[in-house]
Amino acid sequence: MAKVLVVDDSVLMRRRIAELLRDAGFTVETAANGEEALERLKPFDPDVVTLDVTMPGMDGLTCLKRIMVEHPKPVVMVSALTAEGADVTLEALRLGAVEAVEKPGGIGSLSRIAEELVNTVRAAASSRPRRVRGLRERLRLARTRIAGEDFVADTPVEPVAGDDGGLVLIGVSTGGPSTLEDILPELPADFPWPVVVAQHMPANFTRALARRLDDICAVTVTEAASPTPLQSGTVYIARGGADVVVTRRGGRLVVQPMPAAEDKSWHPNVDRLVESALRTVPPARLVGVLLTGMGYDGAATMAELRRLGGRTIAEAEESAVVFGMPQELIRRGGAEIVLPADRVAQQLVKWVPAKG
Repeated sequence: MAKVLVVDDSVLMRRRIAELLRDAGFTVETAANGEEALERLKPFDPDVVTLDVTMPGMDGLTCLKRIMVEHPKPVVMVSALTAEGADVTLEALRLGAVEAVEKPGGIGSLSRIAEELVNTVRAAASSRPRRVRGLRERLRLARTRIAGEDFVADTPVEPVAGDDGGLVLIGVSTGGPSTLEDILPELPADFPWPVVVAQHMPANFTRALARRLDDICAVTVTEAASPTPLQSGTVYIARGGADVVVTRRGGRLVVQPMPAAEDKSWHPNVDRLVESALRTVPPARLVGVLLTGMGYDGAATMAELRRLGGRTIAEAEESAVVFGMPQELIRRGGAEIVLPADRVAQQLVKWVPAKG
């Protein structure tokens, strides 16, 4: 039975979240602030910590940093999912939090997010926490690790007559923001194919995520908030809370935001993105990358992409925060290659080299 430490300065919210998790089968203890959470962390040894972002004294970010350095545990941030709170929540995810869920406006609204909270905590209990490490250090270690290693399946995509390029499609969920920071900054500015990312995330977060990634990448990173022609050297982050498809307008490839499909469980939906790309681009001109996340979104369509002649990468268990999505692609026989996150960009460069 998984153990959860609930940290919140509100007595009523703390009690209600604890009751909700106990009813779902978790063993729960609570803490009223960051200092108390750190004191209880070692003796209770929880499998998951739910951590309020805004608390008096030691705030949630400070507490998170201490947890990830001193006693790494999967942490779920309980945050106000507003545009104003997006940067703080993304910083928490960068620092190693597994996921963020919406903080209810009051006890009455807790029932609205109850299922999401329970499912997120359950997934976090089987996740892999990341220690705090600066981006520059992560990239240095990635380059050191890659040096001298052989990559398999490194034959470049063959050009075809009248070729207007292709697309890289990335699907990612829980643990995604920090994983994308392991990959996208390693792509060169002249990477020849556009990259479209479906990251499961609420609407208010993806603009801030794109802005953060754009600051640290050589490629341009932008939120796909309106119909946009696709360009090389650019990464398009699907707008949160909706879906995105690839289509053609005037002979050009376009990324098109769409309302969230009611028959899909996750948004932006990876399967819907890949399905649209398969209708629009020859499979041999597509590369699918399925990264960390709970569930199975993207596995069926990327397996079909591979069957039709496209290329696919599944993230390895050793680096995945939650192995669910890439594991399902591997189980279906749809992964051409399995790599830890810090080797994905280099494999993409080998498959899609810059034009000479």
